[in-house]
Formats: sequence, C-alpha cells, structure tokens
Amino acid sequence: MSRKLFVCAYCLTPLRTIQKAGILCEEKKIIAIGGESSFEIEPDLEVTEIRNAYAIPGMIDTHIHGAGGFDSSFAFDEKANFDKMCSILASHGICSFVPTITSGPPQTMLEAISSIVKFASAHNYSGAKPVGLHIEGPFLSREKHGAQYEEDIRPIDIGELKEIISAGNDFIKIMTFAPELLNSDHLINVLLENNIVPSLGHSMANADQALRAIDAGARRCAHVFNGMPPLHHRDISLTSVVLTDDRVDVEILIDGCHVHPRMVDLVCRTKPKEKIIAISDAVQATGLSDGEYHIGDTKIIVKDGYVTTETGTLAGTTFTLERGLGQLLAFSHLNRNEVAACLTLNPARSIGLKRHGELSPGSSADIAFFNIENNKSEMTVVDGEIVFRSSPTFCV
Repeated sequence: MSRKLFVCAYCLTPLRTIQKAGILCEEKKIIAIGGESSFEIEPDLEVTEIRNAYAIPGMIDTHIHGAGGFDSSFAFDEKANFDKMCSILASHGICSFVPTITSGPPQTMLEAISSIVKFASAHNYSGAKPVGLHIEGPFLSREKHGAQYEEDIRPIDIGELKEIISAGNDFIKIMTFAPELLNSDHLINVLLENNIVPSLGHSMANADQALRAIDAGARRCAHVFNGMPPLHHRDISLTSVVLTDDRVDVEILIDGCHVHPRMVDLVCRTKPKEKIIAISDAVQATGLSDGEYHIGDTKIIVKDGYVTTETGTLAGTTFTLERGLGQLLAFSHLNRNEVAACLTLNPARSIGLKRHGELSPGSSADIAFFNIENNKSEMTVVDGEIVFRSSPTFCV
C-alpha cells in the first residue's frame, strides 16, 4: 500500500504542538510525525496539503446516544440507519464513538445491545467507527432519572447484569449506575471482571456511598453536575466526591447550557487535567434541523441545538464535540493542547483504547483537520482514509 502524507499549518498531538506539521500514514497507522521539512517526497507518496487547517487526533465521543435519526436505544428498529450516524459524526471531526443505550425494558435493552454489536462487527459503515458501548442504566436513582422513563429504572439485578454483559459480547466499555443501590459493590466487581468501566451517575448518593463505590473500583462519573445533587458546602454528596477524588474521571458537558461556563471552569481547576472527558450526550436529532422528534414514545423539542422534553426537562443535545474546542478554551483556563486532550487522549485512556487519541508513531491514523479561522471541520481521516472533506477544492 502507498504511504500517505498529510501536511497542515500545525498539529496538536495533543501533548505537544508541531508547526508546519507532516503526518505520515501507512496501513491504518501513523508511522511518523514531525515538521514538514523532515519528510522526503518519494515518487509513490500520496501527499495531501491542508495549509489553512490544523490537526488533532480524531475526536472520541464516549457518551452519545444518536445522530442523523439513529437512536442507540432503538437500534433494533428495522428503519435504524447506523451508517447515517457514522457519516454525520465524521463530518464533525469525530473518528470514534461509544453508542450509549439508556434504560428500557430488559428485552428491549438486550435487543438494542445485540443490534449495535452486530452493526459494529459487520464493518459495513462509513465514517466514524464505534469502539464500544456505554450502558446508561437501568440501575439508576428514580429521583434522578432525568429524561429516562422512571418506570424503566429498577434495582440492581446481577442476573440481568450478566445477561446485558453477555449480549454485549465484550463490546461494552462503560456502565453507569447509582452507587447507593443495594448490591452496587457486587455490580462493580462483575463489571471489573469483564473489563467494563463502572461509572457513577443518575444518583443521589451521599459521600460515604460514593467513596465506597470508588474504593471498590468505580473510576468514572457520568455528566458531572447533571443527574446528581448540586454542590453544597455542608451536605457532601457524589458531586463533591468525584470533583475532589483524583481516582475518578469526570464527563463534562461543554455546550454552555447543561453546565454553566463557570462551573465548567471549576471542574477544570479541581480535577487533574487528564481526568476531564468532554462529551456531547447528543441524541438522534443531531445533524438534523430544529423541530419535534420522538425517542420511543417521548416527544423531544430541538431548538438552537438544545433538547428538552415537553415538560422542559433537558434531554441531551444536538451539540457535536468539535464545538467544544472553542468553548472549552473560552470557558476554562486550559490551553489548546489541554483542551484537545479532553476530546481525544483523555477519553481514549478512560476506556482503555490503545493507539487512539494521540498523533504519534504506531497510533491509529485517525486525524481531524479544522479551519484555522473558524474551527470548522475541513477533513476527517479514519484508519488512514479520508472519510469527510468539506470541499473538493480545499485540499491541494
């Protein structure tokens, strides 16, 4: 196979910045990266120059429910178009994603899980690639059910948990649960035995319950501040614990609506920088126009990128991660490299994705290119192949 060289204004690896960068790829991997002048242009070398763009590793969204009309929780629907979700995400610089399934009747959840495993294993999609599953429920707090159906939330059942894991066929990466529930210690042990990251969320847990779960091996928190008690200076809850315990990675919504920008900055000042994971929590209407849609029997209203139920409850977003590049930089004190890591390297490390999230020799050739002037996605490369280009004339 011929080698491919991508040349751009600069790249964020994200650990360092390389000016006038060249990224050399072969057989789905990056084999060299450095200044453009360090590369010899051989006759069989395919060169793509993107002079008005910068590069970062392909972004990884580890908490996303859908896009382009596809909803992960209803993946079994015969009209479900998984490929549409993959192509829309790629057009926004996302190279990898973790479809997220919410609480539902036991059989419905199992069918959704099996369907996504089937989609992923078939490899007949184009665009962003699914790299795991996130199961957000059904063992949550009814009080903090959010937009999920309260009747679909239930006590921890280890038998059901094992059925979920079996249906996932080693593809499940994350499971979010409420640590105050009976048998949460047992659930954590089973998850760890199956290489699934235990994630705390949709919970009313107090400090003791949260710490007990973390001591047992929980290492992640779903959309911090959302689906949990607010911060209080005397009543210490899950929220306070995950912000101050360096063992825990925290997901953070950076759309400016779910979490106030100052609270985003609080997270970035409290947590070690490598523990911050930007997510979209995007739903099926992502990539579609504003209006009314249905997730199952629930009507959602999409306006200006924000999603609510008929009662006004926030129900995810149609926000895509590339918007977070500018917003997280504006909301926090993080520099550009640190912001890029929150969208790439940090989520990869959190779920044990090797050779992802970094532009370095041996890494997967997943690269996102953005316009220097407006941060819009210009080109996306997955496994060394161009899967999105904003304009045929943009690249030389």
